[in-house]
Amino acid sequence: MLVVRNAAQVVCVAADGSRRKCGADLRNIHIREQASVILRGERIDWLGPTSALPPLPPYAQVLDATGKTVLPGFVDSHTHLIFAGSRAEEFEQRLRGATYQEIAAQGGGINATVQRVRHSSAAELQALARPRLQRLLEFGVTTVEVKSGYGLSLADELKSLTAIAELNREGPWELVPTFLGAHAVPPEYGHDRAGYLRLLVEEMLPAVAEAKLAEFCDVFCETGVFRLEESRTLLAAAAKLGFKLKLHADELTPLGGAELAAQLNAASADHLLCITERGIDALAASGTVATLLPGTAFFLGMNYAPARKLIERGVAVALASDCNPGTCPTENLPLVGAMACTQMKMLPAEVVAALTINAAAALGRAERIGSIEPDKQADLTIFDVPDYRQLFYHFGVNHVWRVIKRGRVVHAA
Repeated sequence: MLVVRNAAQVVCVAADGSRRKCGADLRNIHIREQASVILRGERIDWLGPTSALPPLPPYAQVLDATGKTVLPGFVDSHTHLIFAGSRAEEFEQRLRGATYQEIAAQGGGINATVQRVRHSSAAELQALARPRLQRLLEFGVTTVEVKSGYGLSLADELKSLTAIAELNREGPWELVPTFLGAHAVPPEYGHDRAGYLRLLVEEMLPAVAEAKLAEFCDVFCETGVFRLEESRTLLAAAAKLGFKLKLHADELTPLGGAELAAQLNAASADHLLCITERGIDALAASGTVATLLPGTAFFLGMNYAPARKLIERGVAVALASDCNPGTCPTENLPLVGAMACTQMKMLPAEVVAALTINAAAALGRAERIGSIEPDKQADLTIFDVPDYRQLFYHFGVNHVWRVIKRGRVVHAA
């Protein structure tokens, strides 16, 4: 038994078993003041005012959270952590005026990382990803979606997904694997897009499904990458094989990816910097979560996704890091939350919900994680601040005091 006692705030996020928050409810995060939480095994057993805390057995481990704030463990629902090498040179190229598309056309971008991943073993990829996961954990993230997508061949995608599976077995983090073979068209198929799409549908997807190495299938649905109908073909094939669906949608151009995600009942449509009014309407009428990645817009110097419009139209909005080597090399998810506040005008309470229950919904796990409620998995982060708003107000520093995963302290600052 682990007891978190006398917290200044316990931010439950949900208190009624809800699995996502939309519209005005996004800011209703059910704060209990001067509260305590009892964890028994891997589950939340009790929460309430410290004054009502029941008698504790002598073997109970007690954490005194006086003056501190307790939140559900953050959920990072969009990352590309399996990569090798750096693309710092592209950072400077962009500062000199080159666009993302121009860098890619010169052999940079995703395919530059692909070459490095192809020359790395699964063990090397694990060793490179491990400190990234540790940094996420230290920032309060207890569940992480991790994509493949820098192999772009059957062997290299399986190698990347195997590395994710091994890291998940290591823990203490909980990883959600996504197959992103449709991240780009590799150089050897540069003049045979149809051939690469056939490879994805006829060989790669069935092999990944048979090996049970991925829960989701994602596609970079974008001008110059995978067209709308190509994306539809791939995702329809993935759904038949039992994959849940995600899309990189409307990031650089208004291609209609959000509408496609809604039509296919995808778990999430991600990026959405260029989403159209029709796309917003489609998401609002669907169960698809809009996952926004403000760190990427910040790093690329682009306009941000229209968070306020999405929220006001009733779309379930999540936030994620998009941690990757080219367009958002950061594991600081609370800083991403601060960007959502200052650049997308989200309220701190909305950011908390977007990093917890809605991010869990984007991974199909909101029934188990993303809020502090009895019988849910005991994933908590304790921050050394007396008010949750200070996480984003006092930005760029790490306020984490303790991280708890499945009822066990896995990080102490």
